[in-house]
Amino acid sequence: MTRLIIAIDGPVGSGKSTVARRVASLLGYSYLDSGAMYRALAWKALAGGVPLDSPARLAALAQATRIDLAQEAGELRVRVDGSDVTAAIRSADVARAASQVAVAPGVRMVLVDQQRRAGQAGGVVMEGRDIGTVVFPDADLKIFLDASVEVRAERRRQEHLAKGEALQFVQVLEEVRERDQRDRERATSPLVRAPDAVLVDNTAMDAEETARLIVLLAREMGAEPQAGSAGL
Repeated sequence: MTRLIIAIDGPVGSGKSTVARRVASLLGYSYLDSGAMYRALAWKALAGGVPLDSPARLAALAQATRIDLAQEAGELRVRVDGSDVTAAIRSADVARAASQVAVAPGVRMVLVDQQRRAGQAGGVVMEGRDIGTVVFPDADLKIFLDASVEVRAERRRQEHLAKGEALQFVQVLEEVRERDQRDRERATSPLVRAPDAVLVDNTAMDAEETARLIVLLAREMGAEPQAGSAGL
């Protein structure tokens, strides 16, 4: 049975996390959310008063931090030094801090190494912003997920609303545009589409449609649903 490494990259609000989780479920693969790792470190930096504009201190923090991702009862749980921070890292403040933490070269070096070890055996769906270009440039299947900036902003607004954070659309739209600029222009591991990545524009597609399209692409490459998976 072919156990692929599937890399899903894309900008904020493109639906990477939801789609990647569903693809992993359909194939019976492991799911790795690289963004959760940066959020986890950002949470610890905020909690500990570590300056977000100090790459050296952030890199030292990454070296001294243990971040564990585990699937439990169908949900990804995130732990920092043994403490469950799954809910805490999904706040708007942590999300903004994560985008600053992620540009520190020393931080990316530490976390990319962890991501490679976690996915090197295959049978994994990894999502982020540099999985197909930096973490796994030789991934079996690379997807670049995208959507219009307005649709992505509305998705983000709905995510915040579900957590009790009522933000104005214009505010979220501006934050998404700023995040896009930071991600695409950062010196280390900028957000770019790998030359061999399949572009999937899901502006007019929901997460289920998007996930099933990616699974079909994976099956064309020899992937078969594993025992206990949702299948197609």
